[in-house]
This record gives sequence, structure tokens and C-alpha cells, in this order.
Amino acid sequence: MQFVLLSKKTYQLKNCQINSICKLKNTHWNYGYKSNLEWFKKNVKSYDIHNLIYYNSKLIGYTVLRDRTLYIKKKKLKYFYFDTLIIDKKYRSKGISNYLMKLNDHVIKQNNKISLLICKNNLIKFYKKFDWKTASKKKFLISDKKTNNNIMYINIKNIKVHKYVFSIYK
Repeated sequence: MQFVLLSKKTYQLKNCQINSICKLKNTHWNYGYKSNLEWFKKNVKSYDIHNLIYYNSKLIGYTVLRDRTLYIKKKKLKYFYFDTLIIDKKYRSKGISNYLMKLNDHVIKQNNKISLLICKNNLIKFYKKFDWKTASKKKFLISDKKTNNNIMYINIKNIKVHKYVFSIYK
């Protein structure tokens, strides 16, 4: 199999690519295409980074690194909120998520940013394969969302503080 991997900011996406993203998301989170499109328009910002995998011109894998703000004490720091990892059902269990995760890792390091994600217990082992670490909920606080899920991080170096407060939507 030969894949095409692309990394684009929102403002670089064509309407047909946004439509493909929303259709792919709808295969896993069945809220309807229209609802996925509304979510995209409301929550995705122009400088968020979309990592896409195509096979024969068809979108089969997708993640978005949402450019957000983290507060360490009163200091602002930009970070990527890792969101929406999805692989087309026909292509799961073929190692495609490995390519996508390596692309995400490359983009995160290239931009010299911290990245955070929220996941359920059953996904921790998957993300740990790619050097993500589980965060203490006492140290990582989400300012604009409540969740009982796990917080994970990558690319945090030499930052020693007692508390990180991060925003998903701002």
C-alpha cells in the first residue's frame, strides 16, 4: 500500500477536504454529517493543523492538532490539543495509525510545542506506544471542559511546575 500523508492548516484546506473529514468522522461518531460540519466550523481555528492520510485519493486517516493555550502559573504557553484520531474502518488493523501518529509526533516536535490529549482507559496503552505519558489530574486542569477521562501529554521537557491549566476551546 502506498499512502499520501499531508499536514495542512485549516485555512489551507479546500471545502472538499473539510467535507471528507466530516464524512470520515461520521463513520465513527454518528452525529450526522451536518452536526460534524457545524462542530468543525465552531471549534476548529484557522491555524489548527490537520494531519491526513490518503489512499487512492480517498481520505482514510485523520487527526487535528488544535493550537491552544496552556497556563503555567500566570504565564501563557501555546500547545497542541491532540484531537480526533480516526482511521477508516476498512483500513484499521493495518498499521495506518502508526504512520499518522509518527506524522503527529513530527509536527509537534517541529513546532516545538507541548501536546495534550484526553482519552478513555482503553486507549492509554495505544498512546503510550508513541511515548505519550499519563498526566496527574491534580497537575493538569482543564479550564473550559469537565471530563473523567485521562489526560496524556508529550514533548514536555524541563518544565517543572506544580500545576498546568489548559484550555481546549480558547
